Amino acid sequence: MPASPAPATDAGERRLVAVYHVRVEAAAIEARAKALVLEQSVEMPLEAITEQRILAEIVARVEGIRELARGRFEVRVALAASTTGGEPGQLMNMLFGNSSIQEDVTLADVELPVSLAARFPGPNSGVLGLRALARAEGRAMTCSALKPQGLMPSALAELAGRLALGGLDFIKDDHGLADQAYSPFAARVGACADAVAAASRKTGRPTRYVPSLSGNLDALRRQVAFAREAGIEMVLLAPMITGVAQFATLVRENPTLAFMAHPALAGASRLAPPLLLGKLFRLFGADATIFPNHGGRFGYSRETCGALAEAARAPWLAKRPAVPVPAGGMTPERVPEMLEFYGRDCMLLIGGGLLSARERLVEATAAFTALVERHARH
Repeated sequence: MPASPAPATDAGERRLVAVYHVRVEAAAIEARAKALVLEQSVEMPLEAITEQRILAEIVARVEGIRELARGRFEVRVALAASTTGGEPGQLMNMLFGNSSIQEDVTLADVELPVSLAARFPGPNSGVLGLRALARAEGRAMTCSALKPQGLMPSALAELAGRLALGGLDFIKDDHGLADQAYSPFAARVGACADAVAAASRKTGRPTRYVPSLSGNLDALRRQVAFAREAGIEMVLLAPMITGVAQFATLVRENPTLAFMAHPALAGASRLAPPLLLGKLFRLFGADATIFPNHGGRFGYSRETCGALAEAARAPWLAKRPAVPVPAGGMTPERVPEMLEFYGRDCMLLIGGGLLSARERLVEATAAFTALVERHARH
């Protein structure tokens, strides 16, 4: 097992900055910012602290207050990097643990010192690695999902094989597939991996099956080992379900495996999606991050989706760029519009919009992949 990274020692990098958006009247913003500082660092009155070292090094401080609109302010708070322990769950706790319960506060962004960021794995493969897996140079990547919940392994494998015959780059489990009695993990993964491999031999395209992992860390490790023995090169997890610490641990322990992050339970309205799904999931090791595209069955705006994709791909703290994966009620008819909006460094995930073709699934999938390839030539 890889050793844990060494603790940060650079005296010039002892603070990270959390950026909050706070709803409050102008007359109360300074007091509200001071309360936020205490809540996210020592969680007690300053006068109760007697040790000077804690007052000087641990207590957070307000770095700036800026009015965004009437009754809405940006508050920049410098937190002691040492309080995170260099661990993903504790980083989330120090950024937004208690304050997430307060309805007037949104965690909008974070600025990390390089030495702290180095303690988190970041993507193993990133955009370039996933392109190499899919042999998808110069175009967007394609993906679909195995649904519905409740199908037996043989039925899921049959579905996976038909999707692979349509030429997709990636075929992922629905995130609700776990280790249920009707679809045990080992039986499902073995059957689906075999079906996708057989279809790939026919098409000559390297379609990759992406199984969903679930359970505690022991179970996750067993599932990773089984998946790797089955020839799997990418897996799916929901970091907010399995825990961000377990997610990052698996990424670090499996440097040649790619990880796709699912946004289940990541819909906290006061934790900005570009930060959580774009930056933090990437920091913890997501090679690809799924999110609800604007105009689908979820409420993300066009602006939020654009900012999220930018957060996933932009240069940041020496971490590889992650692939944005817009999804959520998308149809093949929207492919040209989505490619114009996201460009080629993305993965388009269409599930039900393909599966509804039923007996014409192979043809509908082939039309989807062909449309993406045609767009890349123009």
